[in-house]
Amino acid sequence: MHIRLSHVNLRGVSKLVRLAVYFFLCFAGLFLVSAGVRFLAMRLDWTRLLAMQPEALQNEVAAAVQWALSFSLYCSIILGLCFTSRERIFSLSAIICIAVLAIGFTYGVSYGLENLGSMVAGKKTTPPIGGPGLILANPMRPTGTAVVLLDGPSKPGGARIVVNPDRAMQYQEAFPGKDVSPTIPLAPLEEESPWVFKSVAIDLKLSAENLQRQYNEGLMPFLVYTGALVILLVSFLFIMDLSAWPLANFFLCCLAFRGVLSLEILLNSPDIQKFFNSYLQDYLPLSAVVPMIFCVAGLLLYLYSFLAYLARRKSGYEY
Repeated sequence: MHIRLSHVNLRGVSKLVRLAVYFFLCFAGLFLVSAGVRFLAMRLDWTRLLAMQPEALQNEVAAAVQWALSFSLYCSIILGLCFTSRERIFSLSAIICIAVLAIGFTYGVSYGLENLGSMVAGKKTTPPIGGPGLILANPMRPTGTAVVLLDGPSKPGGARIVVNPDRAMQYQEAFPGKDVSPTIPLAPLEEESPWVFKSVAIDLKLSAENLQRQYNEGLMPFLVYTGALVILLVSFLFIMDLSAWPLANFFLCCLAFRGVLSLEILLNSPDIQKFFNSYLQDYLPLSAVVPMIFCVAGLLLYLYSFLAYLARRKSGYEY
């Protein structure tokens, strides 16, 4: 009997370890792939960004990484729930394992992104050559036309003075081609995408901004918000056992996660935040309202899962 219990415990621990490794690989793979796809989508815009300020490229890259983080968080939890249902891992231990890993990885990526941003911002950028009054001329042709940029190289489309050897200097505040942008136009990838995918991408971007804002407020607000969100997401484990068709359960779980994503964006919208602030400011701090809603919804789903488990066990339908 003791050997049998030990064998069962070892099997449970082995499944948890496999779940942890599987979740880590899914999270890392999704994060790298989604970040790479986002970078490829920005590829045509890199020439313009590099021609501008270095901070512009840094901000775009940071936004892409944040978007990939939000995408990885949602998708890796779905895959973790699928693995839990397929391997028949004990629900409570699986929920705790996925929740801890999701919160830890999310915080780790946010922390790494903050350090990367500070290192890039701390580097000294090379100042532009010249200043207001910069003279552009061909040294091989000293008798050729010269242009004096009155605003310097930072504003090449500003006022200028054109100097010709055989005529008087000419002041030009407006000239042909002044308003023509030298940048490469962006490919209309977003216009060709279906609205369903565009809406998901927009909501993921807003969700990433919410996570970043909570991280900027401090460790405790970030853990409270992310923990409440993860608790709600993991509570949909019961969907994976609704039917005997795993693919149908997977799509139902994806729809549920899409609803949570929409709910997160709605609750963090300015209008809803103003409503919470006007009616609940005397009872709860504003930063605790959304995590509390997530926790209450998650606990209700956990209660439903527990009652459904008791009903199946009583009727002998448990498997």
